[in-house]
Amino acid sequence: MSHIVAIVGRPNVGKSTLFNRLCGERKAIVDELSGVTRDRHYGKSDWNGREFSIIDTGGYITNSDDVFEEEIRRQVMLAIEEADTVLFIVDVMSGITDLDEKIAALLRKNRKRTLVVVNKVDNSQRYFETSVFYGLGLGDIYPVAAISGSGTGELLDELVRDQPLPEEKAPVDEIPRFSIVGRPNVGKSSLANALLGEERNIVTPVAGTTRDSIHTHYNKFGNEFLLIDTAGLRKKGKAMENIEFYSIMRSVRAIENSDVCFLMIDATRGIEGQDVNIFNLVVRNKKGVVILVNKWDLVEKDTASVKEFTSIIKERISPFEDVPVIFISALTKQRIHKALESAMQVYARRKTKISTSKLNEVLRKSVDQFHPPAVKGKHIKINYVTQLPVRTPAFAFFCNMPQYIKDPYKRYLENRLRENFDFTGVPLQLFFRKK
Repeated sequence: MSHIVAIVGRPNVGKSTLFNRLCGERKAIVDELSGVTRDRHYGKSDWNGREFSIIDTGGYITNSDDVFEEEIRRQVMLAIEEADTVLFIVDVMSGITDLDEKIAALLRKNRKRTLVVVNKVDNSQRYFETSVFYGLGLGDIYPVAAISGSGTGELLDELVRDQPLPEEKAPVDEIPRFSIVGRPNVGKSSLANALLGEERNIVTPVAGTTRDSIHTHYNKFGNEFLLIDTAGLRKKGKAMENIEFYSIMRSVRAIENSDVCFLMIDATRGIEGQDVNIFNLVVRNKKGVVILVNKWDLVEKDTASVKEFTSIIKERISPFEDVPVIFISALTKQRIHKALESAMQVYARRKTKISTSKLNEVLRKSVDQFHPPAVKGKHIKINYVTQLPVRTPAFAFFCNMPQYIKDPYKRYLENRLRENFDFTGVPLQLFFRKK
């Protein structure tokens, strides 16, 4: 089940420090998704087997003529609306400020689950000073020192308290769940309409405390799946016009609830930073991916255009380049059935199970061709590999000194797996364990 946590608060209270602390425990990649305002951070965290997405917003500012501060305020409003849980960060050194009061009033009005996190509590004196924050009227407070990690364990315990453990085994009657993700105005609505064979603008309902994506059942031409549409975006008035940020929050939830994602790119604009970061979100969530280059009918091209465009895309998404790239036109329905066929293939590859004997046959050849580099005069020996019994492809390599195996060699082994077994469009997980 998707769970989104938003970190909000005024500037300079330690939001990004806490974000890095929560993500850093599992060394998650921190993306800086550049927009017209300021960098926004998106990450994954794991606590006691329960995963959730974290979004770090800008510092909340009111009554400012600065356009950037106004956009940051909008981000906070959107995060409060779209998140399942809000972490409201305050600073014990400054006490309750006027801005803290205004944010607290917004949170009380919204009635979203909120945890008040009092930051910079790094000694006993400051711990006793935290009681003033009960005056915000938002319930219990959680004293932490984000820079050192003190108190974050108790915060995480409360954060995941009601979140169920994920089920590793898929239901027998499960059907694929495909989502359409990408920046605004790349043609997601057009693709949804083309696949469904009817002109309908699927939008997310505004009513309710959360806005889950619309799931449409598709059963045509021998293919059956649930289409998760993230195309429909509805403005929420002047205070909710940051559509770019809203679309990313929608994408986070849709990605987590899908098996394979259609990542749409606008051929007239090429692959941009936002596209790469959405791609990274898909990979980090261990979902299958098919890249669709839309509006290909509007681009002037020659015989080498497809090859050149594909090369640019794979360079930008490196090191995970083993991804289907299909050039389509959602408007004219050009190659949309090929896109659908590719998604079904990726879905099947995510369920691939390889016998231990075949894996070790490949492993022996790969290690013989290129042994792990010695570290500090110590020789690393990989003994065997096995596929783990989880929902997405994951492999455990058993060796004498797993701590000395570096990322380049891990990529080497992953590439050998991809060469010998078809995992196109599927992220792989490699774990190294002591014998």
